[in-house]
Amino acid sequence: MKAIRELIAECSTQAFDLHFTRAKEWKAEKEGRVVVGYMPIYFPREIIHAAGALPVGIFGGGDRKQVIKGDAYYQSYICRIPRSIMELVLDKHTAHFDGYIFPSICDVIRNLSGIFKQQKIGKFVKYMDFPQNFLPEIGGVYYQQEMAHVLKYIKDLNGVEVTTDALNHSIGLYNKNRELIELIYHIRQEFPWRLSIEDVYHVIRAGTVIPVEEHNDILKQVCAHIQQDIGKPQDKIKVVISGAFCEQPSIGLIRAIEEAGCYVVDDDYMLGSRMIMGPVDPDTDNPLEAIASAYIRQSQYSSSIYDVHDPKELRLAKIVKDRGADGVIFASASFCDPSLLDAPIFQNAFDRMGIRYMAFQFSENINQFKVIKEQVGAFSDSIKLWDEEPIVI
Repeated sequence: MKAIRELIAECSTQAFDLHFTRAKEWKAEKEGRVVVGYMPIYFPREIIHAAGALPVGIFGGGDRKQVIKGDAYYQSYICRIPRSIMELVLDKHTAHFDGYIFPSICDVIRNLSGIFKQQKIGKFVKYMDFPQNFLPEIGGVYYQQEMAHVLKYIKDLNGVEVTTDALNHSIGLYNKNRELIELIYHIRQEFPWRLSIEDVYHVIRAGTVIPVEEHNDILKQVCAHIQQDIGKPQDKIKVVISGAFCEQPSIGLIRAIEEAGCYVVDDDYMLGSRMIMGPVDPDTDNPLEAIASAYIRQSQYSSSIYDVHDPKELRLAKIVKDRGADGVIFASASFCDPSLLDAPIFQNAFDRMGIRYMAFQFSENINQFKVIKEQVGAFSDSIKLWDEEPIVI
């Protein structure tokens, strides 16, 4: 077993390799292999894996890629992530990708898929509209049809006819992946000092750009390390981060929040890797139906999902309670309509429930954190110094 710092260093390198080197190596290892890039937030990677292809997450260039060409495609009042994705593509960082999938997050991502089609980027471009109707016979069937479309695109490239056994095998691998990630969060709920949220972020994000088999091996080793009594507890409050589900904050900002006096015990940074709560049925005659059913019945709350029968403010409040958190930090990307439109709903509900919170906005390339760090520090100190009655939900 590798040392924990060696594992984290490897994950850090993979997570922010904007040339997607591991995907390029994987593709070169065997003739006919296919690489499919998917945009934030969530995509059922199981179906890509089962088709003999490699799903690779594209989350923009962050603060590590200057945007020049990408600015020509979007107005200044649009969030930064589509511009930095265009910069990556136009600079040939994804030249070895065969296709691109755009989940239905917002109008900006929809329009980005249109630009890819217009510019003839990739061998196929798929805008995947996830169901907002959560009835299995309506939204579930529609979702299965959308997944079938993706599989047809891949079959046209590599000729692979996906079998039930292959899908069930892939579902099992990603079930293990989610199980291990949740074990990390479960351990950190009680012992957050054993692994910083920065390190957790590196570990999880690395899994979006390497084969799932390799990532599962890394996760097993990380879990083995943090099950030991390592690290030293500090006087920090526990918080939940909400709102950063699409455009990702820079590592410096993620680090600054914990440095300002907070242990982040839950978050939606890499929501796609944790979107499905619990296992998908890995032994069924209709795996696509199993994946669709899991999305409808077991998906995490998100501002990109409209589920009127299961209010997201109550779901977030439950996470706060279950994690034993002292409060919530709403971190929204600038100009992110889904997150910013949900913020008043969350905040009004939390005022009634007595859940403490603070809010700020960020951009993926922000590298000055002084003001935010001071705000978070004041939030942490106020809770430690003037703690009120326990949260009642």
